[in-house]
Amino acid sequence: MALSLEEFVHSLDLRTLPRVLEIQSGIYFEGSIYEMFGNECCLSTGEVIKIIGLKIKKIIAEICEHIEGCQSSQPFELPMNFPGLFKIVADKTPYLTMEEITRTVHIGPSRLGHPCFYHQKDIKLGNFIIKQGEQIMLNSVEEISGEMMVNCGVIRNHQNHSFTLSFSQEGEFYECKDEHIYTLKEIVEWKIPKNRTRTVKLTDFSNKWDTTNPFPKGFYGSLILKPVYEIQGVMKFRKDIVRILPSLDVEVKDITDCYDANWFLQLLSSEDLFEMTSKEFPIVAEVIEGPQGKQLPRNVLQPGKTIVIHKKYQASRILASEIRSNFPKRHFLIPTSYKGKFKRRPREFPTAYDLEIAKSEKEPLHVVATKAFHPPYDELSSVSVGDQFLVHHSQTTEVLCQGTKKVVNVLACEKILKKSYEAALLPLYMEGGFVEVIHDKKQYQVSELCTQFHLPFNVKVSVRDLSIEEDILAATPGLRLEEDITDSYLLVSDFANPRECWEIPIGRWTMTVQLVSNLFRDTESFLVRTLVEEITEEQYYMMRRYESCFLHPPPRPPKHPSAVETKSTLLTQTEKRTMDLPKSPKSHRVDISKKPHSNQAGLDSKVPVGCQNDLANLGRERSKSGATAKADTSVTTEEVSDKSPNADLNYDSLVYRDSDLIIFISTEDKGRTNRLLEALIAFN
Repeated sequence: MALSLEEFVHSLDLRTLPRVLEIQSGIYFEGSIYEMFGNECCLSTGEVIKIIGLKIKKIIAEICEHIEGCQSSQPFELPMNFPGLFKIVADKTPYLTMEEITRTVHIGPSRLGHPCFYHQKDIKLGNFIIKQGEQIMLNSVEEISGEMMVNCGVIRNHQNHSFTLSFSQEGEFYECKDEHIYTLKEIVEWKIPKNRTRTVKLTDFSNKWDTTNPFPKGFYGSLILKPVYEIQGVMKFRKDIVRILPSLDVEVKDITDCYDANWFLQLLSSEDLFEMTSKEFPIVAEVIEGPQGKQLPRNVLQPGKTIVIHKKYQASRILASEIRSNFPKRHFLIPTSYKGKFKRRPREFPTAYDLEIAKSEKEPLHVVATKAFHPPYDELSSVSVGDQFLVHHSQTTEVLCQGTKKVVNVLACEKILKKSYEAALLPLYMEGGFVEVIHDKKQYQVSELCTQFHLPFNVKVSVRDLSIEEDILAATPGLRLEEDITDSYLLVSDFANPRECWEIPIGRWTMTVQLVSNLFRDTESFLVRTLVEEITEEQYYMMRRYESCFLHPPPRPPKHPSAVETKSTLLTQTEKRTMDLPKSPKSHRVDISKKPHSNQAGLDSKVPVGCQNDLANLGRERSKSGATAKADTSVTTEEVSDKSPNADLNYDSLVYRDSDLIIFISTEDKGRTNRLLEALIAFN
């Protein structure tokens, strides 16, 4: 029975692919055009084509709510790389059989391939009853005793109960509410039911995207996603994959049962190769379509090349980002076999809790405070800008709160003074600012950094990898090594040089090959070459979103004193210490840091006793408006006009600026001022 191509796609069960079709009535365009916009537009009557896939070519989005001040929006194409995050709105249209669900919804081994449904009534399965409205998770599809079944599960009292439902199971099955957040790519691949639209709600959008935002300003509402499909097929006498739009006006007949599909080329995608068993490798294959925009040295994956695919496996990579203040930042996956060397760079820590996470047994963590902190309890230590600490360990201590003793989690540190150390207790919830002081000049390989230090970690390439032609890491101003991830790879080589092998990432390098032979005898040893891979912003955030979440957030701080009390205290302190300060300074910068002392008995005299105390007092001052000082990672010194309204003091060179806080330091005592300068750290 002949069907239009659109009718065939509508009735197609993707689990039955590949299918062989015969064109019953063809279509022709005038002239000699054979393809338009990458899609077939000329199919002759009697031609045979093997359908190997049905993919979403593009997404048409339509805003489904009225926006005040905007005209009714027309449907528009949403780019597949749109860097937004979405929540799925559950489909209110029921599925009437389990077979309809399996034919329409993606079910697979991936984390995203386990959709959840509920039934309007109880379902009795022997001694087990699925209750009305209970969430049923669909895990996989398999054939049991000649009958197609769906492996399902429900969770009761934190225990999973498994069971199977046959394709013939009838009833009204509805999608469960989904609280997860998805990217557009994830929705396209897993969450758009075949022959249905998908309603989603935009929850977030990256401002770093270099393309115009297709949504109205400030829009975070609901929209309907309508997929436009393309059919992927293989022609009998062609090696490339043809792509056909279902809207093409042709009639087709399914002749799969009476046609030998082996007459067609046996094409395999990267995903197909990875699904093969390890025993089927190594194989010889011809590249039909190589990775788009990416290529190995000597064009190993160029279409028409014959390659050897030795094996599949999991490999480790270090996810790293470029350290820079402006956007967009570049992101990389660094193999542990990278032969370049790194030097450490200072890390920044926004809270005391981050210091607790970052401390290491290898060496004491030495930091400088960049933000002042006044503790709510007398038992805890205050922090001024420029204070230096050696971080030791976390502990608990008792504090007196309104006459009642309570236990607080604190970080035990040592505050570095001139000739001694002073014990300091910093609450873990402290929202301060600290910058690491680096004394280690050693050069490390990436594998050493990962074993000796806690990630994330800041580094800069000091010696590039000479084994590769172009080391893209060498040009970066600095790198933040964020986490160790595991990814899936194929090991491939040129057929002409099978010993030199390359790792190909499955998820990011898509290619199609034709199987030539699986009788190739593997070589005894490989020279495995790995690449530093630069990834897109979308790929980076996909990886970061699935990172391990074993670290707990820092404890919540106690309620702060009322604003009136705080303001009153600050004004009193300011009145005592600010007298006729000069104005209109000119700026210049200073960048000085000091190394901690190796022992407490013989301390370096360059750090003055009064230096820390002076900074502590100065750090609490505020401008005359009483505004609260904000955190700032930069320290700036500014020249002051010689015309000072105060004849007794000589303000000739220095002003320290911390956001809206400006502190003038007398330079009458030059030696004292120099010692104060040595305690200030400038951060670029």
